Amino acid sequence: MPGPEPPPSDHTRVAVVDIGTNSTRLLIADVGPEGRIRELRRHSGVTRLGEGVDHDRRLKDAAIDRVCRALDEYSKLIAAEAPDLATAVMTSAVRDAANGPEFAALVAERYGLDAHLIPGEDEARLTFLGATSERDPDHRAATLVLDIGGGSTELIRGSGREAIFHVSLQAGVVRQTERHLTSDPPTRTELTRLRADVRALIERHVPAAERRLPCQAIAVAGTATSCAAIDQGLHPYDSARVHGYHLDLTTCRLILARLAGLPLAERRRVRGLHPDRAPTIIAGVAMLIEILEAFDLPGFETSEHDLLRGVALDRAGFGPPVRTPPAPPVPAPGH
Repeated sequence: MPGPEPPPSDHTRVAVVDIGTNSTRLLIADVGPEGRIRELRRHSGVTRLGEGVDHDRRLKDAAIDRVCRALDEYSKLIAAEAPDLATAVMTSAVRDAANGPEFAALVAERYGLDAHLIPGEDEARLTFLGATSERDPDHRAATLVLDIGGGSTELIRGSGREAIFHVSLQAGVVRQTERHLTSDPPTRTELTRLRADVRALIERHVPAAERRLPCQAIAVAGTATSCAAIDQGLHPYDSARVHGYHLDLTTCRLILARLAGLPLAERRRVRGLHPDRAPTIIAGVAMLIEILEAFDLPGFETSEHDLLRGVALDRAGFGPPVRTPPAPPVPAPGH
């Protein structure tokens, strides 16, 4: 039986697993000169590792089992492609859980992955790198990259391929659903409270002057890609039609109104929406709208290129470091 096709001599084959709060994803790619990427495999599954973490501060055994079942399958795919590097990154849910380090050690030992529990700063830098990887690095328009995850949301402003400002908000589709949306379908009051919570977080952590700078937005991850698929009525999902798709704020509001009026059983049947994302999609779209409104942006471009691609580039030796703005001066005592 023939073995896996080796990467060209000037390429690095990288396998990246992203173990997030809501999903577990895999990218295997050859990274060539100047950071050019040839994707070999991409897989994603909703594993809900962050279920209950906001309340209990622990990863549940059932959630860990769901992730391990996904990793069992991914490990076979990784072995078949024989990468030069195989790494796993873990984000909000694992950062917040008391047993997060124990889980990270399990992933490293059982699956032979170079496992990292990455801080919010690295998540922001790598997400921005992935989202802008195919853009002209000399294009200097101020761009907001937004990544609505399961437990946290990354907001990164930069230009070219350099991230200049970032913040990681403790708000995500799993966290906000568990906190606010208890009815099926959610009530108007529940949605209002969720949106007010998100708005307050943005206003607290992103200065007003910073919110005026971006002139365009790129949205990555499941909420944005689901909105693009819903708007086009895609079945099955077609990443080629989702990547680069533009959605305006009015369309996002219409999608939210439609989804918020449906009970979960009917949301699972919405064309373009994966059934596993139906429980948390309302929170995600509501958060997306609040972010666009806070930054006074008319819409966004959807991107399939995100943290996975950023990690692949980073591990292969590409990508500028994040440039963090200096901290404001500390007032003298008595002022």
